[in-house]
Amino acid sequence: MQAIIKIGSSQYIVEPGQELLADRGQIDAVLFPEGAKVTIKDLGKVKGKKVRTAKYKAKSRYRKVRGFKPIYHKIKIEKITVDSREKTV
Repeated sequence: MQAIIKIGSSQYIVEPGQELLADRGQIDAVLFPEGAKVTIKDLGKVKGKKVRTAKYKAKSRYRKVRGFKPIYHKIKIEKITVDSREKTV
């Protein structure tokens, strides 16, 4: 059974047993199916791939390079419950 959940400004299609990286460790809303409950387990914080940003101005020898690693929450979907039907791992 699948569900669509909203975490922050992102939406994810999830199934029981699936692991995903999200900005936060909690679900804001379950969008589909209505009345469903999704149980998650936060597996901790994980650093993502390095993001590099650069500033450059032509003809003035100005170059700046900065970088950072975004921090995500690793989340495991444990259970999706819709009314009386239940799907677990």
